[in-house]
Amino acid sequence: MSEELQTERLLLRPIGPLDAGPITELVQDPRVYRMLARVAPNQSKAQTLAWISGQDAAAKADMEHVRAMVLEGKLVGVIGADRKSERAPFTIGYWLAPMAWGKGLTTEAAKTLLSWLERRGETAFLSGHFVDNPASGRVLHKLGFMRAGRSRLFSLGRGETVEHFDMARLARNA
Repeated sequence: MSEELQTERLLLRPIGPLDAGPITELVQDPRVYRMLARVAPNQSKAQTLAWISGQDAAAKADMEHVRAMVLEGKLVGVIGADRKSERAPFTIGYWLAPMAWGKGLTTEAAKTLLSWLERRGETAFLSGHFVDNPASGRVLHKLGFMRAGRSRLFSLGRGETVEHFDMARLARNA
């Protein structure tokens, strides 16, 4: 899937091999990896590249759509939607470099990604955040997500199971 999406300030483009270095560097920050379930604190460039290499096939199968969040030519984060089966709703996930926090960029990117998915006929979405990450919760609330439950989720970044708020949202056109 090679479609680029444009927001007011961001280019959301498919990730590629040249993004492995910047992504690896940014996820080394404990303020980032501690809030993620699937990123280890010492993720190598080779591990990042292996993840990136699977993205084309996942997008073609309509199982995962990942975009680099690019601000003024610089990768500042990643946003994506993935699902476990063809009929399952997409789960929205994201992270943003701390230097770009507090500017509404994640909300802007997620609105655009959700709109794109809705135009393709998706009707429901899942997401969530660790209990100790209220900033992510505020982003999800702004996007119309509602709390659907509470669970315990293993975080590679922390190396432990963490309390997690599960959230859900219907498409605007549903």
